[in-house]
Amino acid sequence: MIWNLRDLELAADPSPVAGHAFSGRSLTREAGAKLTGLGVYELPPGEKHWPYHFELGEEEWLIVIEGEVVLRTPEGERTMVAGDVACFVAGAAGAHTVRNDSGGRARFAMPSREAHFGATIYPDSGKFSIGGPGFQHRGYLGDAVPYWEGEA
Repeated sequence: MIWNLRDLELAADPSPVAGHAFSGRSLTREAGAKLTGLGVYELPPGEKHWPYHFELGEEEWLIVIEGEVVLRTPEGERTMVAGDVACFVAGAAGAHTVRNDSGGRARFAMPSREAHFGATIYPDSGKFSIGGPGFQHRGYLGDAVPYWEGEA
């Protein structure tokens, strides 16, 4: 299959949170991909994408297709325009979020490795998410415990 990322029809998030209304589409399953993923997103003016986060076992990329976005990383904020590319390595150094401060729409693609097991950390809120086949849990980071604590 062949898609044009500028013309690709996207679907609005069915449960937007105030300030995070965006449209998107994953081509991963449509393509039959097993090892890589690709999401395409569009942000209206004044909206943000996912919360600031990093993946523990997955690299992600950001490719700006149209318009401009503000990228936040541990190094600070930077405006990216159509044609710009950024890579988010696994771990805290790859933390990122995207918002649209411009007056027009912004469209971008996010290629990644398709993770069958995932762990995501949200530094601003102190949340985490872990998941794999048949298991998904989101919670708050807490106190560290010794390995054997609570085990029989």
